[in-house]
Amino acid sequence: MASVAEVIVETLIAAGVRRIYGVVGDSLNGLTDSLRKSGKIEWIGVRHEEVAAFAAGAEAHLTGRLAVCAGSCGPGNLHLINGLYDCHRSRVPVLAIAAQIPSAELGSNYFQETRPDILFKDCSHSCEAVSTPAQMPRLLEIAIRTAVGRRGVSVLTIPGDLALEDAPAAPPFVLGQEEPVRFPSATELAKAAELLCAKGKRVTILAGAGCAGAHPELLEIAAALEAPIVHALRGKEHIEFNNPFDVGMTGLLGFSSGYYAIMDCDVLLMLGTDFPYPQFYPDKAQVVQVDVRAENLGRRGRLDLGLCGDVKATLAVLLPLCDGKREPDGRHLDRALHHYRKARRELDELATGEPGKKPIHPQYLTRLVDGLAAPDAVFTCDVGLPTLWAARYLTMNGRRRLVGSFSHGSMAGAMPQAIGAALALPGRQVISLSGDGGFTMLLGDLLTIRQRKLPVKIVVYNNGALGFVELEMKAAGLLEFGTTLDNPDFGAMARAIGIHGARVEDPGELPGALAAALAHDGPAVVDVVVNRQELALPPTIQRQQAMGFTLYALKAVLSGRGDAVLDLAKSNLWR
Repeated sequence: MASVAEVIVETLIAAGVRRIYGVVGDSLNGLTDSLRKSGKIEWIGVRHEEVAAFAAGAEAHLTGRLAVCAGSCGPGNLHLINGLYDCHRSRVPVLAIAAQIPSAELGSNYFQETRPDILFKDCSHSCEAVSTPAQMPRLLEIAIRTAVGRRGVSVLTIPGDLALEDAPAAPPFVLGQEEPVRFPSATELAKAAELLCAKGKRVTILAGAGCAGAHPELLEIAAALEAPIVHALRGKEHIEFNNPFDVGMTGLLGFSSGYYAIMDCDVLLMLGTDFPYPQFYPDKAQVVQVDVRAENLGRRGRLDLGLCGDVKATLAVLLPLCDGKREPDGRHLDRALHHYRKARRELDELATGEPGKKPIHPQYLTRLVDGLAAPDAVFTCDVGLPTLWAARYLTMNGRRRLVGSFSHGSMAGAMPQAIGAALALPGRQVISLSGDGGFTMLLGDLLTIRQRKLPVKIVVYNNGALGFVELEMKAAGLLEFGTTLDNPDFGAMARAIGIHGARVEDPGELPGALAAALAHDGPAVVDVVVNRQELALPPTIQRQQAMGFTLYALKAVLSGRGDAVLDLAKSNLWR
């Protein structure tokens, strides 16, 4: 007779799980001992459970397979919650095993007692508590199938004592991972073709992560409609490469050309994106949206036609309906491409560095990383300015991957996600673009990287501040407050714990330092002191933002911070 814990392990093996991320604890002893005896699933011990969830999410993102994390009772599994929110909002299949206090003590306010079956409800599709061995492995199988089928998080809570009890006999677990393909109806497709081909004179495509695997169909529909393609951030790795219709990103991190192409259209075709910012949608254009999730249709604003279907499959049946049905007129596309070339040139002109001319511009740093990185590199990036520079200066080629907390927007994700990426894709170059704030938030797991000798390369954008927050304060007309970070020399710190480390302050030293770190056989940290006053402008400046910056400058001068305004001018106006 097998124990519940042993059945859990055998079921996870049958589901294709390769590793479990977590921190050991007494309520997990049954599970971890069963893992030890089996030897078929690797336990990845981290220093903080939040890292476990982020790492599992990165593995699920990059492989498309179920990934697993675990936390012991009470505070242990509570630490998973932020990473699980990120996994759930990024729609990657992750199972979290939340160990619980002894079953006889539930409801007694026992030591470390919490209610994970309630706490994780909002960041999961399935969240159930095991109260008797007779429920196993059925509840586990339901959790796995839900996570895989709905592309999100499942949480299974189990008291540590129940994991040691005998489990009932059960048939072998079989998991079907092929997603069903959904098509819109013929009537809806005909309406879409009419709207796009007969009524739309200036069509623009806004494409997102739902276009993964649909690159050929995306280019075909763009050619048929003579439509520029704007991508949302999560779609960058799937859309940008080998794309003659690409006009960049839109949104707060995007290009002016992406914003222009959307505002200039009379029909906007949204493909596999739930782009959340209403201020970047056109006011008067008709909107056609294709999404495999019906709940996403029309969620962000007015919608003229919503098609529920897989993007690749929908485009395959829509394309013949559009073939030869449109009067050729490439002026809208030509204008958008011209605007993109101009915007791209202006962005590239900012990515420069001269030996001896400090501080280093983060654009230059990112462009160098992009040029030195492997053709199949995996990039992770922290939210805020590292994500902005990654969005603008990393080049996707169809083989490179990009992982970040793009929907949940959590700090500190880049390094933990790099751990998951390095384990999931051994042999691939993994580069973490870390902000100094995010890097230090979960700094303890740099020791996990050292302990497991993961060849992760961490590039720290060290501007001594929570830089994006400072920009938000300035745009709101506020003086920056609480954003300064008194950082150590991260390169020296890395060397002190046995990791290759370097600190760079001069642009002339940067190419060599990055090349040495990327060539190093093992983990590396490159601490790059970048310009704190670098302005990262959105694709369009709203009136209230301009007024906010003016008010900020006035307040700064009146409060004795005129030197900050002068630094801001010196850093940006000359460019």
